Amino acid sequence: MPALDRTVLSMGTELRVRLEGPGDLLRKSEAALAEAARLEAACSTWNPASAWSRLNAAGGRPVALDAEWLALLADMKAWSAKTGGAFDPALFPLIQAWGLREGGRTPEPAVLAEARRAAGAKWLELDPRAGTARFVHPAAGVEEGGFLKGYALDRMRSAAGAAVGFLDFGGQLLAWGKAAPVSVADPQNRQRPRLWFTLEDASLSGSGTSERGRHILDPRTGEPCPAWGSTAVVTSDALVADVLSTALYVLGPDAGLAWAERHGTAAAFFLNDGTIRMSGAFRALRPTVEPR
Repeated sequence: MPALDRTVLSMGTELRVRLEGPGDLLRKSEAALAEAARLEAACSTWNPASAWSRLNAAGGRPVALDAEWLALLADMKAWSAKTGGAFDPALFPLIQAWGLREGGRTPEPAVLAEARRAAGAKWLELDPRAGTARFVHPAAGVEEGGFLKGYALDRMRSAAGAAVGFLDFGGQLLAWGKAAPVSVADPQNRQRPRLWFTLEDASLSGSGTSERGRHILDPRTGEPCPAWGSTAVVTSDALVADVLSTALYVLGPDAGLAWAERHGTAAAFFLNDGTIRMSGAFRALRPTVEPR
């Protein structure tokens, strides 16, 4: 079967595309990469000209947004509620307070207190009829790092239209049309796979602190999460996998596993002591566990 592999930089990380099947694979790969570029241009808050940067900078005033972005933000607000606030798309003030885009710092208590007050999806008002969004708190803002890559993966798959594909966007994977062997690394040694399984018509997303330190914030407290290990989540929708890998890390291995079991989510929790805890849906993937 004809195949095409490409690797580019996108959203500050490596994006690997493999497509297989009939048709013009180069054109299909261009369509997928163009979709990733479109999303980065519109939604990346690293870009001051993006639509979401304009929303963050509006100081509480309504900002006109395309229906696609309003729908995505509404979906993210809904996931914040579903996870009891463990996921939140509006953590921009806390990201700034902790200096997570500048290597990290410990904020002064007054600075952190103000960031806590300004953070949260509760401040985000969406008006689909008017085609606008606004943050009621003037210092509030979207932080897309916990969900935009997942959304991009789903959109890239649709844009490519290939019979078989495998995408790797900064470590989050999406495979369709053919089973792909994948692994999850040990949180204490990222070069060492801890378990293997096959991924097909699904996305694998993971969250942890071993590579970037304690960069995952708990929206409920405004503080960095403990460095207890890592999560791995598998769902048919890459956006959902992206959201839940972060949310379940925030919840931790006990509450996170309980949430995954209640919702039938395939999730695994890799503790620093070597323990692996899996939901029933994850065990159904029949992973092969490597001895530590």
